[in-house]
Amino acid sequence: MSYLARIKPAEKAVAGFVILYLVVFSAWFFSIGNNEFIIYIVTMLVLLGLIGSTLRVGEYPAAMLWALAGWGLLHCAGGGVPVGDKVLYATQILPILGDGSTEMTLLKYDQIVHALGFGITAWVLWHVLTRHYPDTRNTWTAYTFPALAAMGLGAVNEIIEFSAVVIVQDTGVGGYINTALDLCFNGLGAVIAVLVIAATQRGRR
Repeated sequence: MSYLARIKPAEKAVAGFVILYLVVFSAWFFSIGNNEFIIYIVTMLVLLGLIGSTLRVGEYPAAMLWALAGWGLLHCAGGGVPVGDKVLYATQILPILGDGSTEMTLLKYDQIVHALGFGITAWVLWHVLTRHYPDTRNTWTAYTFPALAAMGLGAVNEIIEFSAVVIVQDTGVGGYINTALDLCFNGLGAVIAVLVIAATQRGRR
């Protein structure tokens, strides 16, 4: 049986949704001359290929795939949807600290997406770990490793953002404080995710 024949209908639906919004946003980025987010589109295509090539190995639940797809959509919207003279990523959603004029501003759309995205990442990593090493289920290992690994992948994301700064002029990535806040929200999202997973698993026992 060919690989395509083994793809489940729900997986095809998610893939179609992701490809659709990637095409739409790619066209939009090119039309407005946003070269920075070409890097992110390429990164998302790589991630799409990675998830797609491991579907039968990982057997990711449909809800997990839709969560990943939704994160990707929020990511693209953050860089492509204008809000006044800014983009959605730079928009302050809840006025906790600052007014958006400085990097030390809370709570921005960007920070919410970071926390959500790397929380989902921790969930995926927990699923992969406990699927292939079932003896780790309900242990500290099953929760600590996914959280730390998600934070590590969050650092990789910051490396990608740094490459955008180096390669493309006039990016909206931000400076040191922005990077530090991104890492903090990555960690926050990952920790919250594993706490929710732990509580859910405890409730099922």
